[in-house]
Amino acid sequence: MASPTVSGIPNVRLAVLFMVMLVAAAGNTAMQSILPALGTKIGIGDVWVSLAFSWSALLWVLTAPRWARQSDKRGRKALMALGIGGFLTSMLMCGLVLWAGLEGLIGATLTFVLFALFRSLYGGFGSAAPPAVQAYVASRTEAAERTKALSLVASSFGLGTVIGPTVAPWLILPVVGLAGPLFAFAAIGVLMLIALKLMLPDDTPRFAAKGDVSAYPAAGGGAPRPAIAEDEEDFDAENWTGEPEQIGWFDARVRGWNIAGLVGGHAQAMILGVIGFMIMDRLNLRGTPDLAAEPTGHVLWVGAIATLLAQWGLIPLLSLSPRVAVVVGSVLGGVGSLMVGYAETLPAISTGFGLAMLGFGLFRPGFTAGASLAVPRRLQGQVAGQTASINGAAYILAPAVGVALYNWHADLSFDLIALLCFSLAIWGWRGLREGNATQAAR
Repeated sequence: MASPTVSGIPNVRLAVLFMVMLVAAAGNTAMQSILPALGTKIGIGDVWVSLAFSWSALLWVLTAPRWARQSDKRGRKALMALGIGGFLTSMLMCGLVLWAGLEGLIGATLTFVLFALFRSLYGGFGSAAPPAVQAYVASRTEAAERTKALSLVASSFGLGTVIGPTVAPWLILPVVGLAGPLFAFAAIGVLMLIALKLMLPDDTPRFAAKGDVSAYPAAGGGAPRPAIAEDEEDFDAENWTGEPEQIGWFDARVRGWNIAGLVGGHAQAMILGVIGFMIMDRLNLRGTPDLAAEPTGHVLWVGAIATLLAQWGLIPLLSLSPRVAVVVGSVLGGVGSLMVGYAETLPAISTGFGLAMLGFGLFRPGFTAGASLAVPRRLQGQVAGQTASINGAAYILAPAVGVALYNWHADLSFDLIALLCFSLAIWGWRGLREGNATQAAR
């Protein structure tokens, strides 16, 4: 008897694909929730902790486009295995290094250097899995069911940002302490590789589809844009003799949206980089960093829930246009950031951070949709690559800059975040121009 299917793919296989995306995001955000406490306990400076994530994000941005192309040549399943393999190896090696640092077996400097080295495996190879998953689904589903199937799988990335900070405090184990979540997610990665091998045959695709670049996963980042399969009626590739049209970063159609994405993305990345260190300071936990993981995970969880509320609830319910989503989201992000900056208790921090992430949850899909609607269908792939690169680029320097400003003057980083948000809201209301959806569908 045939297995039940969803959108042409057996449910058990769809579950494996869903979990591949979820684990990749959850593991990274779980690490984000515990790393400030880990760095403090080992004796690694706050800025250096942030730079370790910056290094990983940079590699993700540089390698993601290559893996998206390779998934079309080397096979989807092979690239999924490569991504999960990079993820679990990075988690395992980082866990061992941080445990050795916690036990005093190696010094703080060597701990940081080795940690950054092994984080490279996640940034360099982890980005291979998401585009392969999306292309696998797109190439095996009918056009009528494709959007539903891709949205389901892509939603796992956003769900992972919620699960990571939620489960991290429960994975702090007696023997390995704060490094426990890393070992736990490494073990989950092994299980995912086994499931991938046993339950996902590398069969021949039914339709043409290209892997889509996914942004670097971070708490409150939301889901990636689903991959788009090629439509045969879009253009006749075999008889096409002209040069493919190219669209630059500063093309008049997308320039404003790209600037908005860069400014708002840096503001969001900055508050995500600072929040863990601020929680330890405001709650007086620098001397007992083991106790900081739980409140940090709680605050990141609130932010991730608020992000999903905006993206899965408010935007569809209110039918917000891209410009309105960017402007309103920026205002909420600025107000929430100021609330966080001047909060002294955990409930106040959580409320302010939730409001800020609600705003960024409106802003991010607004900027993405605005850029997409500004161009015709034949340019959607290029614009999607630009927006994914912008989303990832924000995490290269912004977290470390935010932490450096925070260490210099505690309120300065939050004031800068608010300034970026309010400036974007004012400029966006006056300067952003929405494209024609009819044109984009051509």
